[in-house]
Amino acid sequence: MQYRKMGKWGIKLSALGLGSYLTIGFKLDLQSSRALVRRAYEAGINFFDTANAYNKGNAERVLGECLREFPRSDLVILTKVWAPMGPGPNDRGLSAKHIREQCEASLRRLGVDYVDIYMCHRPDPETPLEETVRAMEDLARAGKILYWAVSEWPAELMVEANAIAATVGARPIACSEPRYNLLYRYPELSLFPATMRLGIGNVVFSPLAHGLLTGKYEPGAPPPPGTRAADPEQNAVMMQLYWTEENKRKGQELARLAREMGTSAAVLAIAWCLRHSAVTSVILGCTSVAQLEENLRAVELEIPEEILARLDELFPRPVIPGV
Repeated sequence: MQYRKMGKWGIKLSALGLGSYLTIGFKLDLQSSRALVRRAYEAGINFFDTANAYNKGNAERVLGECLREFPRSDLVILTKVWAPMGPGPNDRGLSAKHIREQCEASLRRLGVDYVDIYMCHRPDPETPLEETVRAMEDLARAGKILYWAVSEWPAELMVEANAIAATVGARPIACSEPRYNLLYRYPELSLFPATMRLGIGNVVFSPLAHGLLTGKYEPGAPPPPGTRAADPEQNAVMMQLYWTEENKRKGQELARLAREMGTSAAVLAIAWCLRHSAVTSVILGCTSVAQLEENLRAVELEIPEEILARLDELFPRPVIPGV
């Protein structure tokens, strides 16, 4: 396993992290979750990503139980706040009240005294940035969190938040979690340059575009039984963002390129994400130990320049309108 600094900060994360969205504490039972987490730890993964909203806290509960057999000092645990966690008007968002209460609830579910990285799951336009920045600083000073972070925040909002942090004497954003894959290269336009300038690390999610980049989906054919695309409990984001005949065709082309290299489409897609200098870690969404074993190969895969050029042709970087 490789380990990378999280931006300019001292903490080091494994180049691959294990996520829990739709898997641990949801589609996977405790026994399967424990086997997956144990194998990840044995392979050198120290970074585990979850959120309070994942199955209404059950992902945190199950992940926490799975992690208890390992030394706390070996682990980098990230969880999140923002999503609705109840019916009340203050049960969502990034107010100081919701942040404080949800941090305490996440610590209880995870069974830990602190989380390494506490993340604003999405922006909250109804709460002043200064309130959110100060709330995160208060948690850090109380020893509840070590670093605070953001997910799916635009670059300009991160710049503004860090300027406020400098003004009020609070610590800045240390980490960002954007969606990033061959079909979604938008972070390359403004987010990655801004985070590199600010010293913010990036732990990227959805490297396989919810499975479209595995080559398992064929144009003109329905999704195979047992896949995420065939499961209405899991496929909403996939169908909205990626499910087109053109993208399925590109997934097949990616699989052909991977076979030329003697690897799989999934491994090639993950390795492609890892090569960007702004990326600290790529979060895996594995549903089995076998899938994890395959994905682990991405750390060692070197992509030849001619393959990179062909990937750029197949999955071109998006263009900013008017630029």
